[in-house]
Amino acid sequence: MTSGDRTSGPSGDEAFTHLDAGGHAHMVDVTAKPVTHRQATARCVVKATPGAFEATAKDEDLVPFARAAGIHAAKQAWSLIPLSHPLPLDDVDVRVNVDAARGVADVRASTSVVARTGIEIEALTACAFTGLTLLMALRNDDPDAQLTTLALWHKSGGRSGTWVRATARSTTAPSTTAPSTTAPSTTAPSTTAP
Repeated sequence: MTSGDRTSGPSGDEAFTHLDAGGHAHMVDVTAKPVTHRQATARCVVKATPGAFEATAKDEDLVPFARAAGIHAAKQAWSLIPLSHPLPLDDVDVRVNVDAARGVADVRASTSVVARTGIEIEALTACAFTGLTLLMALRNDDPDAQLTTLALWHKSGGRSGTWVRATARSTTAPSTTAPSTTAPSTTAPSTTAP
């Protein structure tokens, strides 16, 4: 199941391909689709009270644990999201940039695979579970912390080619080469955050 799993219906409108002619859910048959190199990037933001990340980091190895949870979740996306295809992931890269003074964590997850179907769900799942793990760690210091603006940021490969979120095109496309942040930093999250 990917954001590109839509086809043109009889009326010319896009039809959701995870429904058969009778309206029943089914897994899309991707047998005839070409095997291509596919990549996707998703982003989200965790917002907390200023200082909450610092308070939590005193007791927990916050960022590495959250990144590991996100990577693990990406590998399990097929079992978490109904009708998804199990994919042999070639790479999952999760980056977390914490601005402790502002109480903001910018989470970016990128996935890569050589396969017949897209990898967007895996990127979104990695991003979401990284954010959820940060929320779990923050729950005692800041129960009001929230996960916001989870969205697909970029995808490439397959029949539909490359897609970039409009807000990313107007600023800077997500980087896949920036170093990971392994501890709360004083650097503000990128202005390309959703």
